[in-house]
Amino acid sequence: MSGAGAALEARGVSIRYPGAPAPVLADLELAVAPGEIVAVLGQSGVGKSSLLRVLGGLQKPSSGRVLAGGADLAAPHPRVAVAFQDPALLPWLTLEGNVAFGLDFRRQPKRSAAERRALVDAAIAEVGLEAARRLHLAALSGGMAQRAALARCLAREPDVLLLDEPFGALDEVTRAAMQALLLKVVARRRAAALLITHDVDEALNVADRVVLLGGAPARVVGVWRVDLPHPRDGAIAETGALRIEILTALRSAVRRH
Repeated sequence: MSGAGAALEARGVSIRYPGAPAPVLADLELAVAPGEIVAVLGQSGVGKSSLLRVLGGLQKPSSGRVLAGGADLAAPHPRVAVAFQDPALLPWLTLEGNVAFGLDFRRQPKRSAAERRALVDAAIAEVGLEAARRLHLAALSGGMAQRAALARCLAREPDVLLLDEPFGALDEVTRAAMQALLLKVVARRRAAALLITHDVDEALNVADRVVLLGGAPARVVGVWRVDLPHPRDGAIAETGALRIEILTALRSAVRRH
């Protein structure tokens, strides 16, 4: 699963927490290419969110390497953006202020005020929230807040998007709209995206590749390529057998955990 040209790559990554009898993850190999969406499945507690924090430079692996664009990643990187299930918007800022938040951080590229404004404007337009740019958090729906969180990532012009169940708390219609938006953003920007999800149907709907973590310590125990065009909403016959195969592997991984 490693290869030249990967936007993000984990090589032999292990994660062990102090006092724990065994690693959470062991010898994990994973690569995501530009323009590719990889969905990571696994039971609760298997280490999916720990993996995402390590891939985002928010936590150092106990062993192994993480590379972004071929270079070692040892800390948060301006071209690697992370979004969580909680949009984590600041309530005292407008939507526009939240999207701009972070562009002036120390590790961000130096940009003029006009350049930052243009990035914010483009990100807000990309997620379709131009009419809400002056609103505060209290006036935003759950879907609007998630769009704002995605826009905050996009304003940084990332090469890699790391998404930790960002649509899990949304209703079915809003979730489908956010999945469609993710597909559009990845296709337009050629970003690499890694999506942590517990939903097999969501993985099959958006991902180019589905990766299953299982075992204790967790490792990659299954990989499936989804070679179907988008949109896939009506591709029930095409995805049905794959869905059963993934669910069977997931249940087997839970029994072994």
